[in-house]
Amino acid sequence: MPVVRRTKSVLAVTLAAAVLGVAQASPASAVPFGKVRQGKATFYNDAGTGACGKPLDAATQMLVAVSPKWWKAENPNRDPLCHAKVRLTFRGKTITVPVRDKCMECGPKHIDLSQPAFAQLADPSKGVIHKVKWKFVR
Repeated sequence: MPVVRRTKSVLAVTLAAAVLGVAQASPASAVPFGKVRQGKATFYNDAGTGACGKPLDAATQMLVAVSPKWWKAENPNRDPLCHAKVRLTFRGKTITVPVRDKCMECGPKHIDLSQPAFAQLADPSKGVIHKVKWKFVR
């Protein structure tokens, strides 16, 4: 059975940054578009407010959460990643999903898909898939 987990402090960090008026996002060029990475993918299925400041439901929507390493703005609601997508390929299947959240437990090669997105690539009973190729796209 896969472990369902979620970021614990994204909303708190977002609110603190908004209240304090912290720096705006770096340029969109800071997002490494087009560079292919290989790593693992997991999934989650809870609901709440994502790192981009919008409601999400990872049990029903196609989306991805990525490592804090890729977020460049102090206020994640204004980060260029909120306008990016991730294209993933695994065993001949390819999907493209919007970045909507931050995965605090993920390293730079680990991505956390919503349950429906993961199901497009593999049976969710696996919980984790390895050797997934992915890249940021516009």
